[in-house]
Amino acid sequence: MILIVALLLDAALGEPRWLWDRMPHPAVLMGRLVGWCDQRFNRDGDLKLKGTLVAAGLTLTGLILGWLIHMIPDHGVLEALAVAILVAQKSLVEHVRAVATALRRSIPEGRHAVSMIVGRDTAEMTGPDISRAAIESAAENLSDGVVAPVFWYLILGLPGILAYKLINTADSMIGHLTPRYKDFGWASARLDDVLNLIPARLTALLIALTHGWTDPAPILRDAPKHRSPNAGWPESALAPVLNVALSGPRSYNGVRKDYPWVWPEGRRDPGPDDIDAAADALWRVWAALLAVAVLVALT
Repeated sequence: MILIVALLLDAALGEPRWLWDRMPHPAVLMGRLVGWCDQRFNRDGDLKLKGTLVAAGLTLTGLILGWLIHMIPDHGVLEALAVAILVAQKSLVEHVRAVATALRRSIPEGRHAVSMIVGRDTAEMTGPDISRAAIESAAENLSDGVVAPVFWYLILGLPGILAYKLINTADSMIGHLTPRYKDFGWASARLDDVLNLIPARLTALLIALTHGWTDPAPILRDAPKHRSPNAGWPESALAPVLNVALSGPRSYNGVRKDYPWVWPEGRRDPGPDDIDAAADALWRVWAALLAVAVLVALT
C-alpha cells in the first residue's frame, strides 16, 4: 500500500521546485556523500580496496537509514514520501518531453535540452541524433530511475531502495573507466551492474508486454551488443515498439564511437513525435508497475 501511494504521489507531484529550491533533494545529499568519500579516500594507494569499502559502506548506510525511517511509528507516512521522492517517473517524463518541445523549436534548442540528460557530445547533433539520444535516455533511466527502485523496494523495503539509490549515485559519479576512477570506482560500478541485472531485463519485459510485442528474438539479439550489460535491454525493447534504430555511432569527449545499432531494421530519422511516443511508453510501464503493486497488496 505504501508503494501504491508513493507511485501516485510521484505521478501527481513529481519534483516540486518550490520544495527543492528551499531544501536539498535527497539525491543531492547522496551525491554530496559520494563526493566526500571520493575526496577523502580516493588517494594514497590501495584504491580498489578503498573503493570496495566505500561501496560496502554506502550500501550499509542505505540499509540502516531505511530501517530507521521504517521503524518510525507514523503509519508509513515518511516512508511513502521517501519512496515517492526516490522513484523518478514524472521528472523523467518531463525531461524527455522537454527535448521534444525544444527540438520542435530549433536544432540548437534541442541540443541544449538533450545535453541536460545525456553525457555524449551534443554540439554537432542532427535532429535524428537528438531524438535518438532522448529515446535512449528514456529507456535507460526508466530502468535505473523507476523499475529498479520499485523492484528493490518490493524485495527489501525502504532499506533496499535507499541502498540501491546510493550505489546507483556512486556509479554515476565514480564508476568511470578514467585514470582517477578505474580502480576506486570499480566496486561501485560492478555492484550497480549486479543490482540492475534483474530490473533491466524486467524493464525490457514490461516495455514489450505493455505494447503487445511478444517476439523476444530482437531483444535477445540486440541487448548483448550494447556496451553496458544492462542498458541494452530496455533500449532493445523500446526500439522495435517505436520502430526506431537506437544506439549506433556517437561522440564522447570529441572521440567518435562506432557502436552497433539496436534494432537496425528501424527508422534512422526519428523526430519529436518519436520522443513523445517514448514518453508515453514510460507511462505504460508505470501503469504496469502500479498494477503489480496493487496485486501484491491484495495477496
